[in-house]
Amino acid sequence: MLDQFDPRLDADFPAVDPAVLRARLEPLLPAGGLLTRLESIRPYETDGLPAYRTLPAVVALPETVEQVAAILRACRDLGVPVVARGAGTGLSGGALPFPGGVLLVLSKFSRILGIDPVAMTARVQPGVRNLAVSEAAAPHGLFYAPDPSSQLACSIGGNVAENAGGVHCLKYGLTVHNILSAQVVTLDGEILTLGGPASDAAGYDLMALFTGSEGLLGVVTEVLLRLQPLPETTRLILAAFDDVGRAAEAVATIMAAGVVPAGREMLDGPALRAAEDFAKAGYPRDAAAILLCEIDGQAEDVAEEIERVSGLLRDSGATEVRIARDEAERRRFWAGRKGAFPAMGRLAPDYYCIDGAIPRKALPFVLAEMGRLAEVHGLGVANVFHAGDGNLHPLILYDANLEGDLEKAEALGGAILELCVSVGGSITGEHGVGREKINQMCVQFSPAEVKAFHALKAAFDPAGLLNPGKAIPTLARCAEYGGMHVHNGALPFAHLERF
Repeated sequence: MLDQFDPRLDADFPAVDPAVLRARLEPLLPAGGLLTRLESIRPYETDGLPAYRTLPAVVALPETVEQVAAILRACRDLGVPVVARGAGTGLSGGALPFPGGVLLVLSKFSRILGIDPVAMTARVQPGVRNLAVSEAAAPHGLFYAPDPSSQLACSIGGNVAENAGGVHCLKYGLTVHNILSAQVVTLDGEILTLGGPASDAAGYDLMALFTGSEGLLGVVTEVLLRLQPLPETTRLILAAFDDVGRAAEAVATIMAAGVVPAGREMLDGPALRAAEDFAKAGYPRDAAAILLCEIDGQAEDVAEEIERVSGLLRDSGATEVRIARDEAERRRFWAGRKGAFPAMGRLAPDYYCIDGAIPRKALPFVLAEMGRLAEVHGLGVANVFHAGDGNLHPLILYDANLEGDLEKAEALGGAILELCVSVGGSITGEHGVGREKINQMCVQFSPAEVKAFHALKAAFDPAGLLNPGKAIPTLARCAEYGGMHVHNGALPFAHLERF
């Protein structure tokens, strides 16, 4: 099996004497800004995908843009790999340090620089927590729409790097749809401003290019966010189903009727019961699946849509349709969904959360096929996901203390991601590729497309020092992985219909 987390498989660099590295970086930072002792750098060895761990040579904690630029120039001169890190909540290993490299931590860039209620924008540093933006904007009647489940802790810089989404991305879009401009620093230490407050800009859309680039092109040091008006009314429907397939079909039915909810989430039986035990949200424990459908906007419009969606859900076979009675119950319903990931500890010692995206019409088929794959691999799977835009988050349940269980979970995760590709989907909807999905990139993209990705990276980072071994596989890796998984020119899951 290919090692999936040692980045030196995809990129290797001559070792630099740690003493030389410390001597070059220490003068660039304030006292205490460079961590070198093992006990100081150990907390940074992993991100939100703790199955993968590596140690950097040093951890740098800059406080100014000029310090970031100086550190990047020093890394360029020394030929030392550098990985930028925010809050470390990412789930694809994107902030995993490069062994012997520099980990550039931006947690001290934590200020909201200004909120313009007229322009409906917020200018923030990358270390600002996602939820803190909406909290600061609320007195102005505004909020920041992208809301990952980790919004209490995740930072804006990481959201930009991974193009994060959340439960309300169906209506309001991903991070790329909610940022106007960014200040970024290149490996050469050049400070660039991408995008702008105007509705359009001349030239290539470099702002969109950097969003979701996972730190491979530059380091984000400031972001101008687009804010949304707080809706006059927000109401939430909970619908229970006695069959997962019918719940999945209901998703497509609602969208086909022209209804675009603010958010629509689905939890299957194992997930909803674990979430209910954890959060006491009031979910029906005997359901095979539930849908959460939120409608927001003007009061009259919301009332009309609630009636319409409730009827569609009943017609789709819902055994129960419940409208949150008040704001407190609406928050409880969402608390169960937001707490579903930590609730998995009630089902297994460990879980592996993957992130594939598929066309909505393929949802019933993919859920059924996913169940079959889980049986083949001998592991349980609980499903919690953004049903509205087909962004799946299967939670693969395993026990890391059992020899071979992690490898089984990785193999099942890879099979599910390749299933998503086979029906016209993607290996990621919002978590990014990082180290986790590096092999599946070889399934989704052709060698010519992978070469184009490398050429683009080389335009910004010719030496390949920014977050090496992440997101874009080498052609050699793809050749080896293809040789292991494609036989006689046959595609994976060749029996499945291509949409």
